[in-house]
Amino acid sequence: MKLLVATGNQGKLKEIRRLLEGCGVVVVGLEQLENPPEVVEDGETFAANARKKAVQMAVFSDCLTLADDSGLVVAALNGAPGVHSARYAGEQGNDAANNVKLLQALTDVADEQRQAAFHCVMALAWPDGRCETFAGQVAGLIMRAERGAGGFGYDPLFMVPEYGKTMAELPLDIKNRISHRGTALRKVVPLLQELARQNG
Repeated sequence: MKLLVATGNQGKLKEIRRLLEGCGVVVVGLEQLENPPEVVEDGETFAANARKKAVQMAVFSDCLTLADDSGLVVAALNGAPGVHSARYAGEQGNDAANNVKLLQALTDVADEQRQAAFHCVMALAWPDGRCETFAGQVAGLIMRAERGAGGFGYDPLFMVPEYGKTMAELPLDIKNRISHRGTALRKVVPLLQELARQNG
């Protein structure tokens, strides 16, 4: 069974492929579509953006589609960057600029008040417009400098207290086990397995 994952982010696609191994689905990315529509993520919540992306791409591709919207919610910044995480510094997906802006915003915030959480909402949509959503999150702290070469986005700044490491320092298998995206995706897995069985 084919599953379109509606992302152009290769790091995210790699994580999702790894998590869905053995599910009975063949994961394809947006690069396999011809002229996919540009989905404007103008929702005020992660769920609204994920749902919009999944439904539009499922209808366009006539394929079961998984989309996610995820981001970083920082308590000391009243929940920012939130749904604007990927374009926090203005330009979509500029990780380096986003991280610099985040560090600047938190310059005067004490170490013990740098709590944050990664949030993710996964939306699974059918070509007929039906859609279900699944949520996950992971709590942590924002470091004062980047650490680690793995991951993407805010991973080098996001410290996971129980491991004493940033997301960018954790092996992919551990990251997938504890991450917001991993948690949300594991909730999708039983449904995908059931659909694969029905299509088998």
